[in-house]
Amino acid sequence: MLFFDPVLSVDSTISCGSCHNKLFAYSDRGSSLSTGINQQIGIRNSPPIFNVLWNKSFMWDGGVNHLEFMPLAPIENELEMGEKIKHVIAKLNRIPEYRNQFKQAYGIDSITDKYFLFAMAQFLGSLISANSAYDSVQLGLKPFSVTEQSGYDLYKQKCATCHAEPLFTDYSFRNNGLANTSDSGRMRITLLPEDRNKFKVPSLRNLDYSFPYMHDGRFKTLPEVLDHYSENIISSPTLDPELKPMYFSETEKEQLLAFLKTLNDPGFAGRLNP
Repeated sequence: MLFFDPVLSVDSTISCGSCHNKLFAYSDRGSSLSTGINQQIGIRNSPPIFNVLWNKSFMWDGGVNHLEFMPLAPIENELEMGEKIKHVIAKLNRIPEYRNQFKQAYGIDSITDKYFLFAMAQFLGSLISANSAYDSVQLGLKPFSVTEQSGYDLYKQKCATCHAEPLFTDYSFRNNGLANTSDSGRMRITLLPEDRNKFKVPSLRNLDYSFPYMHDGRFKTLPEVLDHYSENIISSPTLDPELKPMYFSETEKEQLLAFLKTLNDPGFAGRLNP
């Protein structure tokens, strides 16, 4: 209820679900940058939300270090929801349905920020994506096709260092060689020059639903992403030392794309026919 309720924003126009749509693996429906209150445009792409219980930190720069604090960032961001948590709690306490729900869930007569954040964390933690074709292969229920297997082998050779199985991220922060990046990334949090242009490694799961890609949504398609890693990596002092142009052939790109499709979980994204 809370996740999809615009009452969390200052003018009751933006909910968490406005930028994290279930049909797009809880990402922003193909938008490069999200739109907040008063039609303001944010500075980064809204990432998908799933398997967050394993996250060590949140947001592209790791600016939030605990799931229970995560909702505070968009609620109090003036470009996003533009509200204050104390005002949110006051509004919720004026809604009888919410008071009843919190009474049933936590045995409390008055909603507090503590239990509001508990409730949000419980919902976010329930968003588990683990029913892709890849998962079926790992469980021995089906094999990869020849093309998918070739792509899996390529992934293990070229991509697994950063996008480690089974969650397909190592949760580290890395500079992946993007051109024209004015956003300082992780450095905004640590203030360390060695963290300039480093961003959190995203999961490779559900990529068909969570386009566009990168922290600023600059790549609309997966072939564009592969082209970047194949031959367009820009060298800089903070470029990840593991990263260098991979020079994928067109066949290898097709194989990688076939494997990446096995990481989609249509049931999680509500895309299975009833």
